[in-house]
Amino acid sequence: MKRIMWVSLVAALILQNTAAFAQNPNFHIYLAFGQSNMEGHTKFEPQDTAVNKRFMVLEAVDCPNLGRKKGKWYTAVPPLSRCTTGLTPTDYFGRTLVANLPDSIKVGVINVAVGGCKIELFDKNNVQSYVAAAPDWMMSALDAYDKDPYGRLVEMARLAQKDGVIKGILLHQGESNTGDAEWPAKVKGVYDNLLKDLHLKPGSVPLLAGEVVGKKENGACASMNTIIAKLPQVIPNAHVISSEGCTALPDRLHFTAEGYRMLGKRYGAKMLLLMGYKIAQASH
Repeated sequence: MKRIMWVSLVAALILQNTAAFAQNPNFHIYLAFGQSNMEGHTKFEPQDTAVNKRFMVLEAVDCPNLGRKKGKWYTAVPPLSRCTTGLTPTDYFGRTLVANLPDSIKVGVINVAVGGCKIELFDKNNVQSYVAAAPDWMMSALDAYDKDPYGRLVEMARLAQKDGVIKGILLHQGESNTGDAEWPAKVKGVYDNLLKDLHLKPGSVPLLAGEVVGKKENGACASMNTIIAKLPQVIPNAHVISSEGCTALPDRLHFTAEGYRMLGKRYGAKMLLLMGYKIAQASH
């Protein structure tokens, strides 16, 4: 009789621990990477700091100034990249999702981005050579990720998979690869590595890639959008997010705060559509 009770107790403890670490299918997680527009170049404003607690960020670096630790979840109050970065497309991507999904669903993002980088920085097979030749001004961002942004993204994603389910990948990068016809193939290499390293199925994990500042906004790298447009030709589950009408700063490279809000809402609207939901006036 005592043996039966002991076995029952052990079984109950195992079930309890398993439940504690089981994936929550209602916690939708998104990976985000890229260069300065994904990193967050423009300062966020007071209106950007009121955030639904169902929208969370997994901090990818230690941020004592924010009271955040690497590998922990927090309400997604900006900054969502590193400790002193600005507004990014992920901010209003997540807000758009939680505003349109059932209350039972939470949304989490992991944002690893490095301003000024080429897509090659996220090629796990060549990151060491890229970092060795990187300019001095890029080193503080690289150091925050232990000189391996791709590795940090995967490390954080694996932690996140204990809590929820990865539903998609967001990319905003291309300015530093302007004119590079091989860019779509290089992005595919990063995407394929992420799927393999995180045991994800391509059909269930779309890649959403945003355009750079466009021609109508006098974007300095607007020609890159014709190359970005070819991404779905090499990644069937890739979707390009238009930047048309998203206002830019005078540098013609980065979006204004309102431009980031608009672009982020468009990322969110596309993801909702892919999940079978609809959203009205996503461009506003």
